[in-house]
Amino acid sequence: MTEIRARVLVGPDHRISGTAPAAVPPGEHEVTIIVKPPPTRQSASEPFDVDALPSHDLGVWPEGLSLRREDMYDEDGR
Repeated sequence: MTEIRARVLVGPDHRISGTAPAAVPPGEHEVTIIVKPPPTRQSASEPFDVDALPSHDLGVWPEGLSLRREDMYDEDGR
């Protein structure tokens, strides 16, 4: 007996679709489906502190800098 692993998609109608690896010969085969439980969500060990995130000081913004959409994009909006 040979163990061959392949991923399949089970649709809402419970039909299975997928592509068998080249090692699987054409014909009827018996398969076993193993459904793994969803991973459990781990709670944070300490509360999240936004001030602990890294920051970069890029200095003063250039004078006259405009971040308006009209100034940043061409006439066609790109």
